[in-house]
Amino acid sequence: MYRKILVAYNGTPESRYALQECIRLSPGPSAEIHLLAVVMPQPVLLAGEFVAAAVLNVEEEQAERKAMELVLATGKELLMEAGLKVTTHLEVGEPITVIANMVNRAGIDLVILGHSRHKPFSLRWWRGSTDALLVEKVRCSLLVAADPQRAA
Repeated sequence: MYRKILVAYNGTPESRYALQECIRLSPGPSAEIHLLAVVMPQPVLLAGEFVAAAVLNVEEEQAERKAMELVLATGKELLMEAGLKVTTHLEVGEPITVIANMVNRAGIDLVILGHSRHKPFSLRWWRGSTDALLVEKVRCSLLVAADPQRAA
């Protein structure tokens, strides 16, 4: 049985499948569920020898954090209703790096994340797949949840 599970969640339908898979696993009340939302960092503009962060409106940045806090609260509530012990995490960074760091930091046994089958094949080929990149970075089991109603 998995003792420490990390669920990547951002409120999208795909990430809701990850929540549902976590509940279906029935890890029991002794399992630690870590619910993680990742806010992408501000883009950086490189110009010659100068590096300047693109300035986002402070209110927009705060609104994005607040929105993700609400998303996390909703996800936590769903998991808690299923009798699970949940700790939420809101991190800023590149999702793959943040997930890999959390796996190492918290001693995670299983990562669950959602996957969209809607992405065109050419886009997956050029940009790669988050799932495939994550497999290379984490040293634990990885469960990729998808819409069970949609055929590949």
